[in-house]
Amino acid sequence: MYNYMLSRHCFLLTICLKPRRIAPTAVCCYTGPDADPQLRERRGANKNQVTKRRRKERPSCQPVLDNFDQQYSQELGDLWPSARAVLLDPYSWQYGVMLNRFSAVTGITQILQSQGFSTLLPQNSVSPLLCNDFSTISNSKHQAGKDSPFPPDYISKFPPNDFPLQPESSSHVLPQDLKSEPSLSLPRSTLQCYIHPYPLRFPSQAHRPGQLKQYYLLNAASLLPVLALNVTDGEKVLDLCSAPGGKALAIMQCATPALLCCNEPDPHRRDWLSKTLESFLPPSLTSRVTVSAQDGCSFGQSETGEYDKVLVDAPCSNDRSWLYSSSSQQGEQRLKERARLPALQAQLLRSALTALRPGGVVVYSTCTLSSSENYAVVDSVLNDCPEAEPEDLWEEIAVPLSKYFTFSHAHPDLDTPQKPSLRPLNGSSSSNPRRLGILVVPQPGRTWGPMFLSRIRRRK
Repeated sequence: MYNYMLSRHCFLLTICLKPRRIAPTAVCCYTGPDADPQLRERRGANKNQVTKRRRKERPSCQPVLDNFDQQYSQELGDLWPSARAVLLDPYSWQYGVMLNRFSAVTGITQILQSQGFSTLLPQNSVSPLLCNDFSTISNSKHQAGKDSPFPPDYISKFPPNDFPLQPESSSHVLPQDLKSEPSLSLPRSTLQCYIHPYPLRFPSQAHRPGQLKQYYLLNAASLLPVLALNVTDGEKVLDLCSAPGGKALAIMQCATPALLCCNEPDPHRRDWLSKTLESFLPPSLTSRVTVSAQDGCSFGQSETGEYDKVLVDAPCSNDRSWLYSSSSQQGEQRLKERARLPALQAQLLRSALTALRPGGVVVYSTCTLSSSENYAVVDSVLNDCPEAEPEDLWEEIAVPLSKYFTFSHAHPDLDTPQKPSLRPLNGSSSSNPRRLGILVVPQPGRTWGPMFLSRIRRRK
């Protein structure tokens, strides 16, 4: 009998460690020698400890944060304190849901709409080319119901407008104009990305052999470089730094190019890229989508003038990731590496321009706020490449999407003293700094970014 009561006590103690309320009658079910106030005190302490762990903010890396404070307070001015608050509050981060046009998504679309998600872009009908080539994809087993990615009771638990939200945060301020429809000045697209005004994260889908995933979770700002690239059917496209593959997938949602070459020299990241493509693209696209392993810095020399469009989503000091470096030592090491990144980024951008045919365009992008990796890199390459001409993305991208994203208004060198870490602006670009690129800055209620993008055309 004693052993039975002991085992029952252990079972109930385990339950009590979960952050939920336990009936008072369950507390006194054990009357063995370790019962009474000390046991109840330990139980209460354990429960409180679990609650505190759940509510505790994710710790940031102090050396990285100090570096960001010093640099970004100068470069972003009044935007930095609010951007800093967002970056330090992962519970406030919003997530986009990009649908896969090669899979049946009707059920997912209905779920998203019922929970308050809306489309980021004005929608276009699926092209005849897609219908003819991939009609069998509509028979995908990913249907809402028994083959849904959600647990059977997931939808019934959360009726419309009652989806589970992340913990409350003061940064969940919803701008009034966020509820309005996307501007019709944007071209209609087959790319479907659903966003929610609050930090609501849709569940991820597990890989199922032989079946295509229905959607890809992403920071919606990462779609902007793909929109700026403006790929059309039949073009030859190069994704120079492709892993993990999110932007390659977005390209394939926008159009059906004659060729999409996804380049990734690192073997581990290349394996990740291949699995991503396999999970979202049908086998019939194998001849159109290829994976290569060339050094991006020399790619242009081996395939000079071969591509209509090139995307350079360059390796960078990823602000969201670096801010949560696992240790101060890792953070300090990353900051040392940061000084070497602009030279690599400039090499990749020059290589991309060489791979372009005359009249083609390259889009350069990063996920950092750092001006030395953004504007300064573009300016440096433009000064070295007389055949390259920057194109202003402000009216095309920033204005129609300003209800969803916060864009910085000007290059920091116009408003602050020249900083030693930044290369001074030269040439005609300095007279119109917006031509060098646009920057998405995370802000409360619009936590997308960081994302920098610049479009450069190679003159004919």
